[in-house]
Amino acid sequence: MSDDKHHSWLNTWPGHPLNLAQQATDYWVDAVQRSVLFMDVLRQRGDERNHRAEQTAPHVLTFEFEVVMDGRHLDRPVNYGLLHILQPDGIQPDPTKRPFIVFDPRAGHGPGIGGMKHDSEIGVVLKAGHPCYFVGFTPHPIPGQTIEDVCRAEARFIAKVAELHPQADGKPALIGNCQAGWQIMMTSALNPDLVGPLVLAGAPLSYWAGVRGKNPLRYLGGVLGGTWMTALAGDLGNGIFDGASLVENFEKMNPSNTLFTKNYNVYSKIDTEAQRFLDFEKWWGNPVLLNAGEMQYIADSLFVGNRLSDAALLDSDGHRIDLRNVKSPIVVFCSWGDDITPPQQALGWVLDLYEDDAALVAGGQTIIYSMHQSIGHLGIFVSASVANKEHEEFTAAMDMIDIMPPGLYEAVFLDKDEEMLQAEIASGDLAAGDYVMRFERRNLDALRALGGNDVADERRFATVARVSEINKGLYQTFASPLVKSLVTDATAEKLREAHPLRLRYTAFSSKNPLLNGIPALAEKVRAQRKPVAKDNLFLQMQEAWAKQIVDGLDRYRDMRDQATENFFLGVYGSPLLQALVGLSTDGGKPRRIGRDIAREAATSANRAAAALRTKEGGVTEGIIRALLYIFRSPEMSAADERAFAAMRQLRLRTSDDQEMSVTLLKKILREQYLILQVNEAAALSDLPLLLPDEPESRAAALGIVRQVAGAAGTLSGEAATRLERVAAIFAPPAPKLAVVRKKKDA
Repeated sequence: MSDDKHHSWLNTWPGHPLNLAQQATDYWVDAVQRSVLFMDVLRQRGDERNHRAEQTAPHVLTFEFEVVMDGRHLDRPVNYGLLHILQPDGIQPDPTKRPFIVFDPRAGHGPGIGGMKHDSEIGVVLKAGHPCYFVGFTPHPIPGQTIEDVCRAEARFIAKVAELHPQADGKPALIGNCQAGWQIMMTSALNPDLVGPLVLAGAPLSYWAGVRGKNPLRYLGGVLGGTWMTALAGDLGNGIFDGASLVENFEKMNPSNTLFTKNYNVYSKIDTEAQRFLDFEKWWGNPVLLNAGEMQYIADSLFVGNRLSDAALLDSDGHRIDLRNVKSPIVVFCSWGDDITPPQQALGWVLDLYEDDAALVAGGQTIIYSMHQSIGHLGIFVSASVANKEHEEFTAAMDMIDIMPPGLYEAVFLDKDEEMLQAEIASGDLAAGDYVMRFERRNLDALRALGGNDVADERRFATVARVSEINKGLYQTFASPLVKSLVTDATAEKLREAHPLRLRYTAFSSKNPLLNGIPALAEKVRAQRKPVAKDNLFLQMQEAWAKQIVDGLDRYRDMRDQATENFFLGVYGSPLLQALVGLSTDGGKPRRIGRDIAREAATSANRAAAALRTKEGGVTEGIIRALLYIFRSPEMSAADERAFAAMRQLRLRTSDDQEMSVTLLKKILREQYLILQVNEAAALSDLPLLLPDEPESRAAALGIVRQVAGAAGTLSGEAATRLERVAAIFAPPAPKLAVVRKKKDA
């Protein structure tokens, strides 16, 4: 090898001093440029926060809207409002389609998350041609407003939407994100006849639920000694609770992301990630306020008391807020990747309210759940992939969901395979989109298998609730008067502005004179930007260093969470403490909700009435009874959207020759389901009485049964046997029977 070639090879060798020097120079230039641009991004974030703090109703909705109702003008005013979301293309939605209302969560952060992207819950609803509404809020609460006032306002909003859409086939469907989920459940429990299907996205309803080694946020109330600190925070805020404290609790769940990863991701990818970061921080960085009374109610009744899941809450008129009152279908969407609302907290209320599957069915409640495998809490609302799959499918199948028989189901999304695509060509597109949605029958054991508390854990949480009441009472009696006497509006505002979450925005904004030169310098850097090569040795060292920081913070989080759990289990598992707060030994019996005699009597009366209606109805009732009989077979444990689409395409008609609406179809289907459930044998033997005498009409009715039952594929096993049994029933009456009738008539 010649000397020239030898030196040329050495110069390209990564370890050569000249090459290392060049890489170091390139990395240094890139790192300095990234630092300047990152500081400018932080400045823009701070300026955006300062600008939004001056607005009366800041939001991150990307859709045009018009105000329909302003909650501040109600007889019990609240800082909520009903907005009509306008179609981006100006095309009017289908007036016969049910309207959707998306409810914004008020859990500390700013409003608008349900529509901050085009691919969002709102975007999916508009794309499907439904009228869409949004319930948002302003940053400052109305003095004296309560959670009950908000529920009443939401009921007024829902009624207004229904009034605006008299032609809609079905009551308004509600989508509640996070905190808004339990809020609309409370509203629906108090107004069960007002609402259509409910979609609860990442909504916690059973706050004690979870598993050991995970879900440490549920221990927070115990670690703090109950909700007395919530009362203290309200007093320091002069009657106002700062939502920044709630946001801070969320951020503490993942210190590596809060303290490092979120900012490092922008710094390391400053050329591509800046705008995404700013868009998110526009929503996250503008915390709102709550009345101290509102937050105290939430902390006492939900976070620590878990009273919503136990049906132990009453409104001011003495009405019990019992989630069993909700008769509309409830869709629960949660995720295993959600550390704020794990699946156990999203679904544990079902186990709290119902002892067994028979009680759930007898109660007439339809519950459908879907669990994502990895998406995080915020991703449930803002992820485009979730919007374009789960939310889109739920929206498209809402009419089917509305008519589902009572029971527990899991929503399963099947990718369309070649066989399904060929079937669509033959029978028409019975399932729009890239997926087929099925609702597979589950029992309560499926929810128990998710994991949860044992009896000892339940006693620990009950002990926390008792300790909380004691500590709050001591604080309110002896310390609260002194704190209130020392706080004014001015000092409360100063404390809020000094909150670390707000301070980090103010410090990195144009209000800081040290950043005055950053905008001009950032412009020069953009003009001369020189990103470093991906294989740069020093850039790889930076990535390795960043990974070590993340790993270290994650280890700290795991140790902290384990220590928190050990403290909780040890302190609140103490028999002495449990005895001191009045928890007597009960032999280890599990927590059980009280019986509702009036509800049980009404259920028994309905079943008795259904047993007498086996001979009532016409051909439509007969077709639906036959289909339900087939679908009750073990092989047909799942409801497929293709079967529902086939039924809608056939356009069944009522006895007075009116096209069947979803509302009427739901009524008939539920009646026939109850009839079959009470006495299947009698329902089947009396089925011929519902059918016409004409052979052609019976054959047409049987054709509908075959087409709908086979829409999802060829029947087999017990399902096929039941279909043949139905076919025999639908066969025309034997001629000799007709002769006998004629002789008797003569």
